[in-house]
Amino acid sequence: MSVPYARGEAAPGDPRHVFDGRMPTAPGDLRVEARGIAPVPEDARYGSPARLFTVWFAPNLTMTGVFTGTVGITLGLDFPTALAAVVLGTLLGAVPTAYLGTWGSRTGAAQLPLARLAFGRAVTVPGALQWLSSIAWDALIGLFGGDALAQLCGWPFWAGVLVMMAGQGALGVLGYEAIHRLQTVMTFGLAAAFTVVAVKLADGGHTGASATAHGADRAGAFVLTCTVALSLALSWAPYASDFSRYLPRTASRPRMFWCTLLGIGLSFVAVQALGLWGAAQFTDQTARGVDRLLGGGALGAFGLLAVALAALCSNAMNDYSGSLALQTMGVRLPRPVAAAFAAVLGFPLVLWMHAADTTARFQNVLLFVGYWIPGFCAVVIVDWAARARARGGRPVDLAEETARPQPWWPALTAFAVAFAAAVPFMNTGLYLGPAAEALHGADLAYPVAFVAALLVYAPLRGLRPRR
Repeated sequence: MSVPYARGEAAPGDPRHVFDGRMPTAPGDLRVEARGIAPVPEDARYGSPARLFTVWFAPNLTMTGVFTGTVGITLGLDFPTALAAVVLGTLLGAVPTAYLGTWGSRTGAAQLPLARLAFGRAVTVPGALQWLSSIAWDALIGLFGGDALAQLCGWPFWAGVLVMMAGQGALGVLGYEAIHRLQTVMTFGLAAAFTVVAVKLADGGHTGASATAHGADRAGAFVLTCTVALSLALSWAPYASDFSRYLPRTASRPRMFWCTLLGIGLSFVAVQALGLWGAAQFTDQTARGVDRLLGGGALGAFGLLAVALAALCSNAMNDYSGSLALQTMGVRLPRPVAAAFAAVLGFPLVLWMHAADTTARFQNVLLFVGYWIPGFCAVVIVDWAARARARGGRPVDLAEETARPQPWWPALTAFAVAFAAAVPFMNTGLYLGPAAEALHGADLAYPVAFVAALLVYAPLRGLRPRR
């Protein structure tokens, strides 16, 4: 299926009209965005690259990131070494995401629809993975946020989750501009909240442990900590241009890149560094544990509110991008309805995880599935570079490129080979690959998958007939 509306909007009677619809017209236009995967026309673009910093900063200020940050200390690294691994991994994961985000202003298209250039009809595979993952992450993050809200307000757990899902679903329905505005406000609010947590930890003295891993074990722990940080930053890559597609074509691409890179990099490094510093105190990784860490009372209530708002920020983006992924798969569901649908599906999933106490296992499954992203990035980047080179420096014309049918098998082959090549190098809660075990726990699956996809896809794409 070709990208709808590459050459213009469809008439109301056209079945493709479901991908079209009302667009925000300026900053602060909070009416419902009905626009789906149809590219945004150039005369409808607005905004500046600076807003990419806040839209990528706020959603990462979550306690989930803090708890993930404790990994380096748990593996036996000292604080400086673990922090170096976090910084390196975050940078490696943020660079591809920031680069992909620059495509939004060039094309007016979201990331998964743009992937059809490389994948053709096979885009349904990464589209399905993205949609299912967005719902699953909705549930995991919503569980923690809903629990915090329930404790803050004295509600039963299900009521806190219901309010959380309703709030994020409403933001996903409102769409692009509402999410940008929320993240702008929450950048300051959540930064203040995490500063309070940092001050509280500082009052208790330095809690970073001394190194207990040495030699090859220390090297393996460093690589694994780096990979965990990389996976967090790279997990936003399939969303990247979703939140830049309304920017004008004339927007500075270097500024877009750096605003995105700094937004993702600073936020993830900050929360993981907080986790490293207070690893010994973050033993109860629940909303109740956060309340207790802050001493309860007004400060504890402030912390619980911040946890709930952070979950709202992150999940609103999951619902929005999930709605675009569903349409990319060919499902003719209006974008606002698809966003609400994701939130609705997340609610029973949260209740099931909570009742069956399967949260940790569920998260491990999601982390395992996330290994598809490096191969995806390699394929779409190679395809984009080839198109740009073929045009001799002229901008990639989305209408012209999508008018030609694309073979699906080169991209899908590289995508599958990349995941298969990564399996022996994986180190997750579910599976330890033989290569990772031999490397003392070092997880090299992400770079292996990326390189494997490059090596397979580049020559296969070169075999396509000249047009």
